[in-house]
Amino acid sequence: MVKHAVLLGDPSFFRIKGGKNPYTRTRWGFKKKVDRVKAISQWKRFKETIESLGAHIFVLPPQREYPGAVFPANAGFLFPKYELLPWGRKRFYLSHLAFHRKGEEVIYRDFFISKGLPVEKLPYAFEGEADFFPCGEFYIFSYGRMVKPGFRPRLGWPPYEYRFSHRSDKRNADFLQRVIGDAPLVQVCLTNVRCYHGDTALFAFGRNRECLLAYRGAMDSASWEGLERCWGRHLFPLSQRDAENFTANSFQLDTPNGPHVVFPEGVSAEVRRTVSSVGLPYTCVDVSEFFTKGGGSVKCLLCDLGPYVEK
Repeated sequence: MVKHAVLLGDPSFFRIKGGKNPYTRTRWGFKKKVDRVKAISQWKRFKETIESLGAHIFVLPPQREYPGAVFPANAGFLFPKYELLPWGRKRFYLSHLAFHRKGEEVIYRDFFISKGLPVEKLPYAFEGEADFFPCGEFYIFSYGRMVKPGFRPRLGWPPYEYRFSHRSDKRNADFLQRVIGDAPLVQVCLTNVRCYHGDTALFAFGRNRECLLAYRGAMDSASWEGLERCWGRHLFPLSQRDAENFTANSFQLDTPNGPHVVFPEGVSAEVRRTVSSVGLPYTCVDVSEFFTKGGGSVKCLLCDLGPYVEK
């Protein structure tokens, strides 16, 4: 039986270790404290939800030293993703992760090799399908300004701030274009660090994932104009409210009954109508402990492995 496969990360040791995105720290710069009981309960409900919709689920063992592994969207990406081929004929491209998550690379590499997938690594800083994914005939690659995260002085109160960085380096574009061959690569320059990954502001959906939800406030004007040219009437702007709720960090699961969208709780009626207008059912799940403390919602909690022949 063919099922849509995903990789999840066990949340037993979920906590904020690096604190390298804006959602992980308070306005005073302190790392937030996770309610682990709540997080585990939400994760189990999330897993049960996508399993009930027909997903085949792999789960990485809990990682005490690498709590970020609960967000395996950053592991890398599978190519080709949605073609029904044996995994030995596909390839997994490992991310080039930030220092505080570097140890996860070996965990992901060993997992994919154990499943018979050839593995290759990106040359520059890169955080997987959070910044690179297909949408219709196109592939989207998002990147932003790379800076060294850390505290710096400022005028105001408190008299310091924590500087955050985007996560994927523009220099990966040539490598990614070679991977996808003749398929068009659409580059999106992120300028709002609260949208530090593309999947916080962009969501591909539809029968063939030909539609795109996008938040204008996440990117520069040239990138937005590029989206308008490429997607036209299939481009649906996200409101600031929906963007701040990480509505773009949703996931489309291919079920036996067709595509099904999994949203985070709190998605607006407007977005629900948009998805319904192209004939897609949806389900909402509460993963707020991961979002408000870790900066990751539905999509961040999984790595999309496409069709898988269940044995």
